[in-house]
Amino acid sequence: MSKISTAYESLLQLLNSGAFPDRGRLPPERELAIKIGVGRSTLRKALGLLEAEGRVWRHVGKGTFVGGPPNPATGGFLQTATPISPAEVMEARLAVEPVIAGTAALRATDEDIAYLRHCLDKSENALDWDTYELWDATLHRSVAQATHNGLLLSILESINTIRQRPEWGQLRRHALNADRHRVYCSQHRAFVDAIAARNTAEAAALMQNHIATVMQNMLGTPGPVLQATEN
Repeated sequence: MSKISTAYESLLQLLNSGAFPDRGRLPPERELAIKIGVGRSTLRKALGLLEAEGRVWRHVGKGTFVGGPPNPATGGFLQTATPISPAEVMEARLAVEPVIAGTAALRATDEDIAYLRHCLDKSENALDWDTYELWDATLHRSVAQATHNGLLLSILESINTIRQRPEWGQLRRHALNADRHRVYCSQHRAFVDAIAARNTAEAAALMQNHIATVMQNMLGTPGPVLQATEN
């Protein structure tokens, strides 16, 4: 079992034991890492898995909390009096995630890139759609983490809050099949390779093309496709 898997299981046991109240804040990362006997980098990745499952949520600058995030209509980046449609969310992803991928190509550490490849392997070898969606979400969030820019990560987390609603799960499952799974995994590997190669323009273009493909399959609305260029 990998260090990340061990940390994940330890955290899950703590959550299931009722050690932390629902909606309560977890101890600081340094304290929690010591408690379960792992490094802070491993802890963050394990927390990312739990967040993708909706077991915890993280607020940049405030900490990690038990349960799912609060309704975005009540505050944060997505404070709004009107419902946010799937098309609006996908348009926001098209605007934000290519920038995130390009920034990750500049700033990702070797450890970041190794974890992105770990997420790739997990998503490619997923035996069911729920597992694939878990690792897909973890991969995209890990690209944002690799920017080492708290604001970009917070913006993506705000978008992901909307995507955790039940209707989004139905949309994603309707849009997934074996052929699309292969396409998505191939696109994932391409933009991770570009990040690893430090090619900012290619990473951004490949991410935009990936999100455009997902948008087309999910909503029947084509997004803009970019040509990758050399740095």
